[in-house]
Amino acid sequence: MDPRLKLIFSGLAIVITFMAFIPYIRGILKGRTKPHLFSWLIWGMTTLIVFFAQLDADGGTGAWPIGVSGVITIYIAFLSYVKRGDISITRLDRLFFSAALLSIPCWYFTSNPMWAVILLTTIDLLGFGPTIRKAYDRPYEESLLFIFMFFLRNTFALLALESYSLTTMLFPLSISVVCLFLCTLISYRRRVVVAEQTR
Repeated sequence: MDPRLKLIFSGLAIVITFMAFIPYIRGILKGRTKPHLFSWLIWGMTTLIVFFAQLDADGGTGAWPIGVSGVITIYIAFLSYVKRGDISITRLDRLFFSAALLSIPCWYFTSNPMWAVILLTTIDLLGFGPTIRKAYDRPYEESLLFIFMFFLRNTFALLALESYSLTTMLFPLSISVVCLFLCTLISYRRRVVVAEQTR
């Protein structure tokens, strides 16, 4: 694929990242959106480490949206704490957090970013657990548009990759699939809640 086209895809992914995050952050600041603190903290850490692993594996411009997203995700975790979003922390949350930290020595000792990416992608997917639980119980506290935009962002990030391998593709592909699942779950649960309220 033409390198200029990959640059365009990367740029689109970064623009979508900002388009998704800005209203989400506004929602947090206004108290409408209440993200789960530990989910966002775990996602921020894993995303930043995957970004560096993708760079190491020659992901090139396709890694840039992941790096931008990692920085903003850490900021959302901070906002969640400051604005008193969902700050419930379970033993399982602590386990995910510890496992995310363990990925760094895993990468260091194996000298292969692939194992870190596999571990981090698994952790990141498990980190969706509290948000999936909350989306099921309180579907109106999550932004459907935001999650769908991240499906689009990860699709463009995949297209922008300069090198395709398990190391560069696993993370954005997995997140795309989970975002589609969450969109479906939230849409379904909102319909159920409306139906229950109109009985």
